[in-house]
Amino acid sequence: MAVRELSGCTWEELGSLDPEVTVALLPVGALEAHGPHLPLATDGIMAEAMVADAARRLSDRGLEVLLLPTLPYTAAGFAAAFPGTIDVRPETVTALVVDVAASLGRHGVGCLGLASPHVDPGHRGSLREAAREIEARGLLVPVFPDLATRRWAERLGEEFRSGECHAGRFEASVVLAARPELVREEVRRSLSPVPVSLSAAIGQGKTSFEEAGMDRAYCGSPADASAGEGSETIRVLGEILAEAVLEALPGRSGRTA
Repeated sequence: MAVRELSGCTWEELGSLDPEVTVALLPVGALEAHGPHLPLATDGIMAEAMVADAARRLSDRGLEVLLLPTLPYTAAGFAAAFPGTIDVRPETVTALVVDVAASLGRHGVGCLGLASPHVDPGHRGSLREAAREIEARGLLVPVFPDLATRRWAERLGEEFRSGECHAGRFEASVVLAARPELVREEVRRSLSPVPVSLSAAIGQGKTSFEEAGMDRAYCGSPADASAGEGSETIRVLGEILAEAVLEALPGRSGRTA
């Protein structure tokens, strides 16, 4: 079936959606510091790449896919002190996503897939709460594959699993593949590794990049990034989102090609 951008459709073109086969995908990013080498919009760029790959897979499985505009604002408390970061209250994000789902469900969308690589605990909690409320109210079928959970993390490479992945090799590789013109290459290649696990810092109760030892808002090894690795990561991210959506829909479970 087709893949369409919702914002480019007319209202009449959306007047006969079948909730049994119509899925909307929402990339959820963040505007936050990603080292001196990656743009503030890194998480949104990654979410968009994840959605684009998943949309192709879902369309190949007979689903009508609507691509929603990226939601760029969310909870970003860890980076709040860095210029350019926009930190939104988690409850605001939850309410917005629930309202989006209510509108989509009213117009015939049967499933909403939330795509986000942003691992700030406030952000992840806001999307989990949104999915719970959407399901409880019966608005549509919500899907949020939380990449920080073990099931998905084990498919995303050693750096991601270690937690040393904020603006490191993992994220820099994806941006190199998806939007290379936005990477400050000379800076990226000059950066020394920062062996700090953000996930461990979160578990220890730290609440900022500074407390975690990330004074330049990155950890891991950005100098080791490559566009080739980024393309492979995008493929895996798309597979994860498509798989999660298919599992949530009756009679469509199973890993995608």
